[in-house]
Amino acid sequence: MMFRWIILILIIVLIEIYSFQVIKTITKSRWIIGAYLIISFVVLAYILFFFLTYNRGEGQNKDSLFAIGLLLITVLPKIVLTIILFGEDIFRFFAGIISSFSNKEGDFLPERRKFVSHIALGLAAIPFSSLLYGMTIGKYNFKVIKRTLFFPDLPEDFDGTTITHISDIHSGSFDNHEKIEYAIDLINEQKSDLVLFTGDIVNTHAKEMDPWIDTFKRIESSGLGKYSVLGNHDYGEYFKWNSEEEKEENFQAIKGIHEKIGFKLLLNENVKIKKGTSELSLIGVENWGKHFKKVGDLKTASEGVMKEDFKILMSHDPSHWDSEVQHHENHYHLTLSGHTHGFQFGIEIPGWIKWSPVQYVYKQWAGLYENLGRYVYVNRGFGFHAYPGRVGIMPEITVIELKKGENVA
Repeated sequence: MMFRWIILILIIVLIEIYSFQVIKTITKSRWIIGAYLIISFVVLAYILFFFLTYNRGEGQNKDSLFAIGLLLITVLPKIVLTIILFGEDIFRFFAGIISSFSNKEGDFLPERRKFVSHIALGLAAIPFSSLLYGMTIGKYNFKVIKRTLFFPDLPEDFDGTTITHISDIHSGSFDNHEKIEYAIDLINEQKSDLVLFTGDIVNTHAKEMDPWIDTFKRIESSGLGKYSVLGNHDYGEYFKWNSEEEKEENFQAIKGIHEKIGFKLLLNENVKIKKGTSELSLIGVENWGKHFKKVGDLKTASEGVMKEDFKILMSHDPSHWDSEVQHHENHYHLTLSGHTHGFQFGIEIPGWIKWSPVQYVYKQWAGLYENLGRYVYVNRGFGFHAYPGRVGIMPEITVIELKKGENVA
């Protein structure tokens, strides 16, 4: 453990030395150099003080998220500076060797080139400005994404039915009531027939949702109801509890939140949604993840559901669809998931590019995917976790319209 701390300290010192070299190369102003040193010291001191004194018994909350965000926005740009200047030092070293063999007079190492430091600073500004935007604007830049899906065997009365799908609330991360109220208004403006939530209502503790009960209770549906399932964070798995009893008490309280905000929580069970003379099966499994907790039981959840029934499945983790659902003989027409958050970081330009680091872990990570007429939609998440922001992958409210007929796309 001590060796790891030594390595970490050495890396930080190296990063700070190279970053200082950039500033010193670009300007000779003592005021600017002094201000840079003071700001760097204060920020690093705050981060160090926070993580040394932070009560881990609180779990991850808006204060710890801010500290993580400040760490990222401070360190990542400096890493860019370090990589570029380290590359220049390699060039200077070999240039010095060549100069020595050429018997040229002068210092062994050539002076740093000012234009290289300018380039380094310009490139470092990209992650700095992106992370700053993500923490101040991006995390609450809610987008309503609408999709129309066609199914030849959709019951007649459900033709034109709309579903609002949200996922990954992570209420313990929120720090702005006005923005969340605005998002709830956006949900209600859709006037969907059915509202579905696919898990992770908190980061860890049930109490995280206490300030937001009245807000989320305002979510409306136009007749067919509001239903939900659990996500991996709802089980309290990423926290050291004082006892199993304390953990179970928290878990029961989290399940109780859904009733408080007017959602029917489906725990490996299904309900029949009726409209006119038709019905469809809404199935909700507990969390089933290839990389996380597996308590979802599709067989139990589908008891009483016939193969010919039209089925909508709610399963938090899209790896469930990839591993089991898409090839299942029971033919689950539409699966709704979340979990990935789209990594809260990536590039999306419709029709051009869709990329995020999370795609190297999850085959289905954001948006709509299809296999043999079976669909999964992966919501990019309502809230945020770990990094307190979003860059390129915005918080999402999904609206899906069900249409009877063949897919024309």
